[in-house]
Amino acid sequence: MNVPNRSRAPRPVFIFDGACGFCTSSAGVLRRWFDPGVTYAIAPYQRLDLTAYGLTAADCDAAAQFVTASGAVFSGHRSIGQALRHSLPVWHPVGRLLLCSQLDTLAGAAYAWVAEHRGRLPSGPPVYSDPASSSPT
Repeated sequence: MNVPNRSRAPRPVFIFDGACGFCTSSAGVLRRWFDPGVTYAIAPYQRLDLTAYGLTAADCDAAAQFVTASGAVFSGHRSIGQALRHSLPVWHPVGRLLLCSQLDTLAGAAYAWVAEHRGRLPSGPPVYSDPASSSPT
């Protein structure tokens, strides 16, 4: 959903759950293949001041976020579509396709399924581990 944000991001940013291995791996693919840090930042929410983007940890636990330079926030499948629209030009049509109204319900359902099953999907290690969940040895 496009939600206006009061603050402006210095540059667009794709925000993901760094405690999720699948999310971290997906962000790595985004960085390597779609936008190698050229037009927007890619960062785990655990390392950001979310209030600067008008977001909460609950927002970012629920779905990936894309914040434009003007401060507009896109969640879930729309964040992926915006990331592709802001990526290398070859990916712009794919991003527009994901954002078109005819595919919105299908793309939303696909994203929801992946989000629900992300702990069981193939992945690498997460980029962030919660120090509070670590047990002393």
